[in-house]
Order: sequence, then structure tokens, then C-alpha cells
Amino acid sequence: MKNLSKTAASALILLALNSNAQTNWKLDGSHSKLGFAVTHMMVSETEGKFKVYDGKISSKTETDFTNASIDFTADVNSINTDDEKRDGHLKSPDFFDAAKYPTITFKATSMKPTKVKGTYDLEGDLTMHGVTKKVKLTAVGASKIVKDPYGNMRYAFKVNGKLNRIDYGLKWNAVLEAGGVAVSEEVNINSTIELIKG
Repeated sequence: MKNLSKTAASALILLALNSNAQTNWKLDGSHSKLGFAVTHMMVSETEGKFKVYDGKISSKTETDFTNASIDFTADVNSINTDDEKRDGHLKSPDFFDAAKYPTITFKATSMKPTKVKGTYDLEGDLTMHGVTKKVKLTAVGASKIVKDPYGNMRYAFKVNGKLNRIDYGLKWNAVLEAGGVAVSEEVNINSTIELIKG
């Protein structure tokens, strides 16, 4: 009877440990992109990205990211739109005010699988320009996890969504003579996040 009790106790401990087990991931910045796009002059799209960022993710398993723990930080001063003058304007108080608010952070609050395999509804708190707002994103996972030539296990997501920059106090704009504005209030988020296990 004692041995049976010990076996049952051991099984319960192992079950508890497995239920709390997590898979930790680190961000591969050289194969990722933290990008965005806005409509310019009502007729075209201008893209940009942040070149310096970091993130940590912990998932249930290698393939299950339901309610994964996600923390991202981006350096506002690393913004790049392939135009030095425009980048300077974006860092100024007209927009991000990088001197006062040098970082953008995102912390996930929910990540739930959709009906489409490998796709998740991702929600979290985005802090930018000193303002924190809830955002809703879509995260589409790669078809499978792969092992690179060095033995590292890799996985990736394409993350897309929209936000209104006015909600974060980025209010600068110019009214056009023909009507409309120079820069759209809506910002499209288009990112690729490649992860390395461990």
C-alpha cells in the first residue's frame, strides 16, 4: 500500500511539473522585421521599421502558443524609413518624441488559437509615447518548427494589425490643398518574428 501511494504521489508530481513546463524562445533579430506602414498623401504607402528591438516568449510547447508569455521592446531612436530627414522628424516631439519616450513596449495579455491552424488572435498592452492601449493583432505561425544546420530549433510568426496613432498622442499632420492629409492616422503593423528555442 505504501509503494502504491508513493507511485501515485510521484505520478501527480510529474503531471504537475509537465503541466507547468514551458518552452522558452529568444528573438533572432537578424531574421525578423518590426515593421509598419502608413498612407502618404492619400495615394501611396510609406513603410518603416525599428532596427533595434528585443523580445522574450514562453509557450506551452514547441507548437502550442496559447496564452504565451510575450514581452517586446523597441528602441524608438532606431526608426528607419530610408529617409534621414523624415526619420529625424519622426523622432521629434511632432511624433514619437524619442528623447522623452525612447522605448515602445508590448506585453501580451491573451493569445488564442483561431479556427485556422497555426493562427492566433493576439491581444496585449502596447505602450508608446507614454500612452498604454490595448491592441488586437493576428499572428500566423509557420507551417512547422525546423532545425537549422547548427542544431537550433526555429519557429516564426507573421504578425499583422492596425492602430490609430492619434490614440497615442502622435497627432502631427498637414492638410492638403486638394483635401485630405499628408499622413494617415491609421498605421498598419506588419512584422515577421523568427524565434530560436532555448
